[in-house]
Amino acid sequence: MDRIVVADDHPLFRAALRSAVDKAAPGAAVEECASLAEAKAALTAPVDLLLLDLKLSDSEGMAGLAAIRAEHPAVPVAVVSASEDASVVRHALGLGAAGFIPKSAALPQMVEAIAAILAGDGWAPDTPEAEDDDLPARVASLTPSQLRILEGLKAGRLNKQIAFDLGVSEATIKAHLTSVFRKLGVHNRTQAVILAKQMDPA
Repeated sequence: MDRIVVADDHPLFRAALRSAVDKAAPGAAVEECASLAEAKAALTAPVDLLLLDLKLSDSEGMAGLAAIRAEHPAVPVAVVSASEDASVVRHALGLGAAGFIPKSAALPQMVEAIAAILAGDGWAPDTPEAEDDDLPARVASLTPSQLRILEGLKAGRLNKQIAFDLGVSEATIKAHLTSVFRKLGVHNRTQAVILAKQMDPA
């Protein structure tokens, strides 16, 4: 029997996703979570699919996805987002998401997407190619730790605060920042934050 975890902080949308799961995988055991912490706790037991909202109370943007992929690389994760921006879709898939389901999708489309992802086929909305836009690729090249540091920068936190959050030294953060700036093609914190905010889901 499939075990599917639905992580979204809106009860109504969790109910919509559960309805889609019931149709895509009849008889599946569905566990609902309202935060990234609850989702991580749910993943301590085998899971066939995690439906992960990009905006949870304790996780913003791609940091939650990156953390899950780093800690549970074998778990298929389908991103669920209010954003349908092509760069957000490509970024999520670049980080290893098995699929991307827009919240605007009709129920039959959600059912189709969940069934496809459970079958191992993956699923994402059609997005225009952006040959000249390598920002998603640059952000996707960051390690999970570097992504968390970038999220800290976006939140306006100082190096020592980010170091405390991650349980590392301030020197480690500074070393990581050098790599982050190089990978993103920027020269300072301000440029990195501006670039990162371009990738924010709606």
